[in-house]
Amino acid sequence: MTLDPIQQRVLGALIEKEITTPENYPLSLNSLIAACNQRSSRDPVLDLTEDEVRQAVHSLEDMEIVSPVRDARIPKYEHRIRTVLNLRRDETAILCLLLLRGPQTPGELRGRADRMYSFDDIAAVQSTLERLASRGANAATSENSAPASEALVVMLPRQPGSRESRYAHLLGGPVAASAQHPYPANRTDAPPGNTTQSGAALTARLQELEETVRQLQARIEVLEAAQL
Repeated sequence: MTLDPIQQRVLGALIEKEITTPENYPLSLNSLIAACNQRSSRDPVLDLTEDEVRQAVHSLEDMEIVSPVRDARIPKYEHRIRTVLNLRRDETAILCLLLLRGPQTPGELRGRADRMYSFDDIAAVQSTLERLASRGANAATSENSAPASEALVVMLPRQPGSRESRYAHLLGGPVAASAQHPYPANRTDAPPGNTTQSGAALTARLQELEETVRQLQARIEVLEAAQL
């Protein structure tokens, strides 16, 4: 199974919406386009056309990863990735986040997974990542399933100054060395080694940390309100 970037975004969007907004799932084509092009919780942010999303859906149907809902008034689509890859709920949440937001650390994954799965601590996230990275060679596979021995995530080399290693999914094939220092096409950062890029990278990191702090403050306020 090797998915291109658009197929990865379509699959990730279907997984996310099934878990976070089950009342609106399966998704129509228009809803799926909106989910793929969502400005929040996406990296990189894309601007896919209807034709691009439709073609990706059809190719995922051919792989039996996505299936249409025939009894709907308008065509709707649902994913089958849990069945195809025999995934647990925590594994599905982690894979979804990696599909939608690229390589991430266990800490980032735990902070962003709340709406899909509640991990007790970072150790629980690490355990899930290790299972996905070392898919049991002794597990049986069904006729329509990918080999269980195929790893689904890989740990990337730790970046300079980073306390945690990042993990990336392998549904798009082997991760290139460039994934260690991603520069999405929609960004205007300068090439590696340029001081302008370094400043932009630090700014992006600071913004991400500020977002994490805001999320933590919101959770603290909810807990304090519950105790009153």
